Amino acid sequence: MTQLLKGLRVVEGSAFVAVPLAGMTLAQMGAEVIRFDRLEGGLDAGRWPLAPSGRSLFWDGLNKGKKSVAVNMKTPEGQELVTRLITAPGDDAGLFLTNLRVRGWMDYETLSQHRPDLVMVTLTGDRHGRPQVDYTVNPALGIPDITGPEGHEGPVASALPAWDLIAGNLVVSSLLAAERHRLKTGKGQDVELALKDVAAATLGHLGMIGDAVLNSAPRQKAGNALYGAYGQDFLCACGNRVMVIGLTDRQWRGLVKATGTGEVMKALAARTGANLDDEGNRWTLRHQITAILAPWFATRPLAEVAALFESAGLTWAPFRTLKEAIAQDPDLSPDNPMFEMLMQPGSGRYPVPGLPATFSAAPRTSPVSAPELGQHTEEILGDVLRLDDAEIARLFDAGTVASPRFARAA
Repeated sequence: MTQLLKGLRVVEGSAFVAVPLAGMTLAQMGAEVIRFDRLEGGLDAGRWPLAPSGRSLFWDGLNKGKKSVAVNMKTPEGQELVTRLITAPGDDAGLFLTNLRVRGWMDYETLSQHRPDLVMVTLTGDRHGRPQVDYTVNPALGIPDITGPEGHEGPVASALPAWDLIAGNLVVSSLLAAERHRLKTGKGQDVELALKDVAAATLGHLGMIGDAVLNSAPRQKAGNALYGAYGQDFLCACGNRVMVIGLTDRQWRGLVKATGTGEVMKALAARTGANLDDEGNRWTLRHQITAILAPWFATRPLAEVAALFESAGLTWAPFRTLKEAIAQDPDLSPDNPMFEMLMQPGSGRYPVPGLPATFSAAPRTSPVSAPELGQHTEEILGDVLRLDDAEIARLFDAGTVASPRFARAA
């Protein structure tokens, strides 16, 4: 965490990945991020992966450093509390992130009547308002058709929700841009973006839409090969597998030199009439290049390959399981200043990342664990909404709000 956004208050009503990620990122930059949920928890309160205790590690991971309020939003009084929280006064407040927009009370038209300078950023599924998640957007846009082993007939989905991650960071950018506009003009605004549009725009930025329109041959699956240049996985003598990259001229020449295959590569270029200094030609001839390199890896254990490639400054990596990576890679441990061993209440002690970015104007601070559901309900009702103790007690007694402390006392 840093304190660059200290003093900024952001209210979040969300589920899934993108918007919780956005709120967490803002919290790690120092903003006060208040998340409101149903009394029984949000849609992702129990989402896998789970700790041995049954607590959601997904929740823990995406809600670090936030404050949590539990409200019965089925009641008019609960809806009024959420409205007051979103539109609470203050120059650094009135900022709302959501993907759970509810017409009639939790939409921009209604909320902005209470605070005209409200900045609300809403992530939808697609531009028509239909629900979408990463695992529906991807097949709709054709990505699984070009993912997987070469020659494999079926589509292959990805375990990484790439569009959610990109959208989450775009939500952060959109909120800060709109807040800057408000600082200059005094005017709030309604910002909308759709997950499918984020994905579609990214495909366009990468040239993939132009490729599909202008070229007759469709892009095919390429397994672990680096599309359009040279990059391939190889099996070492010890049974471990490595990924090596020859994308740039320096990377390619370094790979050829380290493996001692320069003369054979020259012969391949002469035989085919292709200049292997051209990355496109390396892609076209990837199978022949791989056939030349594979025996070199097959006679050397990973340790020997690693030592040679590191000394040569090559771009490469071993294939690992996630458990192996955590055990072997110091970048996933407190050796990396981004990580800290943190006791997450209800889950256990494990390495927890803070903000990946560092700022010269603000020192790095420690990551903060995710809250229990409703942990800050009393604090927010008193400090933000300015309710007195009697009114707060009445709300708890009525079941309009909840907190862990109140539940234990009952």
